[in-house]
Amino acid sequence: MNPKLSRRRFIKGVIYSSAAASAGAGYYLATAQVNSNAVVERLLSLHINGQTRLVDVAPTETLAFTLRNKLGLTGLKVACNRGECGACTVLLDNISNYSCSLLTHTIKQRAITTVEGLRSVDGRLSAVQQAFIEELAPQCGFCTPGQVMAATALLRANSNPSREEARQALAGNLCRCGAYDHYLNGVMRAAELLS
Repeated sequence: MNPKLSRRRFIKGVIYSSAAASAGAGYYLATAQVNSNAVVERLLSLHINGQTRLVDVAPTETLAFTLRNKLGLTGLKVACNRGECGACTVLLDNISNYSCSLLTHTIKQRAITTVEGLRSVDGRLSAVQQAFIEELAPQCGFCTPGQVMAATALLRANSNPSREEARQALAGNLCRCGAYDHYLNGVMRAAELLS
């Protein structure tokens, strides 16, 4: 007897096969972890904003999570959490990076700069931060820390960029308010302040 394939039977088959596949994958991963001789260091020494900070880091922890939740550096924002919006941008050796896409264990020997690390010792804002205020760049402000970090990376590499170069440097940072021209004006003003 050949039973007809009904919608109900099809869905049950998909559910059963998915459960079997995931159970097999879980067994495989658990076995691989038990059989692995690798030792993962948990207490890391990170170089953040000119200071060395010790922090307990899980093997699968992102840099954004470590900075915000373990070190209290909440200037960076986590929005998409998959490396698409730029709200979590930090500098690694003066190059802008999305911190939500990096495992903390992979950046142990690099200099990390967050938006909190841009102010001078006496509390004055950086040229980029001051220029963004003067140009009224932020609207809701959620993307602003990422925009500041991307602009800072650009100006550290090229202190006199063209407007198009500034546009390219900020292209990876999304602004849900659409204040892109205000941010570009801020970058150009910061370049003037630095010259």
